[in-house]
Formats: sequence, structure tokens, C-alpha cells
Amino acid sequence: MAKVQWRMKGHYIKNCNCIATCPCDTVGRPYPDPGCEGMAGMHIVEGRFGKVRLSGLNWVAVYHWPGALHEGNGTLQPFIDGRAKPEQRDALLQILSGQAGDVWFEVLASIVTKVHEPQFVPIRFDFDKKKRRARVSIPGFLETVSEPLSVPATGKPQRVTLCMPDGMEYKEMEVASSATLKSTGPIQFDHKNTHSSLADVLHSNKGLLA
Repeated sequence: MAKVQWRMKGHYIKNCNCIATCPCDTVGRPYPDPGCEGMAGMHIVEGRFGKVRLSGLNWVAVYHWPGALHEGNGTLQPFIDGRAKPEQRDALLQILSGQAGDVWFEVLASIVTKVHEPQFVPIRFDFDKKKRRARVSIPGFLETVSEPLSVPATGKPQRVTLCMPDGMEYKEMEVASSATLKSTGPIQFDHKNTHSSLADVLHSNKGLLA
């Protein structure tokens, strides 16, 4: 059976426990902790799953891996925008689970062994890539705030951009700092001043297009 044609274009954030610029993206291993945990999420500016409209919705995944991602045994908790209708919820869960194509979501599905029950909840999503500032808040589950990196000697904001032409998750991202990264749901952690990725992406059933 042919996969449904879909696309999600919008603002993407990944905040994790690594140092900037997240060595998982470069050498494939987290640092300074032995494992990887944090969140990834997206505000869909324009999106469709077949005939189902996804524009304007948010989704978030909170995750934990005991070691490097490629070693597997990950745990994940999906959160879907509480405004989503049943058909939109189903579409987003199909995408996030890797069932609808896109190698990034397929790879994630292959290295996750436990998925907590999806939550359909209000998600606050503030995003300003140019200023390297963002906030994602899910009451009772997650609070994370991104802010610019700073030059240690002067305290002035510092801009760092990471380009990954062959990336599966994003092709380019602004590096920021997770001033706050706290999860209080089934997957729990509390980090400060760790890594933040801010990117504009276009994912589809054919993979990452931009």
C-alpha cells in the first residue's frame, strides 16, 4: 500500500542535556552525560497529511536514551496539540511513529523501545530563530526556555550556526542555550544551560526537504 503524501513545514526546536552544539549531531555521542534526554517539538506553519490539514498545530516529544542514540533502548512520550481533531491526532501520531515515511522518524522509531501513552494537551510554543529565543510549555509536563549563547569574557550574545547538508533532522540550525529544560511527566529530568537547536524545517513522506 502506498504511503500517504504528507508534509510539515515550520519551526523546530530540540533542547537536550548536551553541551552546545550537541555532539550527538557531530560525533554521535552525548556529552557530558553518558545518555541523551530532552525534548523536540514543532510548530507546523503549513502542513497536510493526505487531505487532513495540519497547519497551526504543535507537537512535542520528550525522550531519554541511556547511551548514544544509535545504541537504542530509548523511551519517548508524545504530546499532541489539544486543539487537534481526531483525524489530526491520528495523522501526527502516524508521522511521529515512523509509520508514514521520512527516514528521520523511521530511525527514531527503530531506536525507541518504550512509548508512553500520548497526551493531547495545550502546548505553548514561542519561537524566534533570529533572536535565538524560544519557549515551549506543557502545564504539568514540560517547561523549556532557549536563549542566546554568550561570550564568556564579555557576556555579549554569540551567534553560532551549524550546517548539516546531509542531515536527517535539519539541514541548518541556530545554536542556542537551554536556560531551562525540565520534564515532570513519566520521563523526568531537570537541566540548565545546556544545548538548544532552533531550525526551520520541511519534513515529508520523502524525508527532510529543507
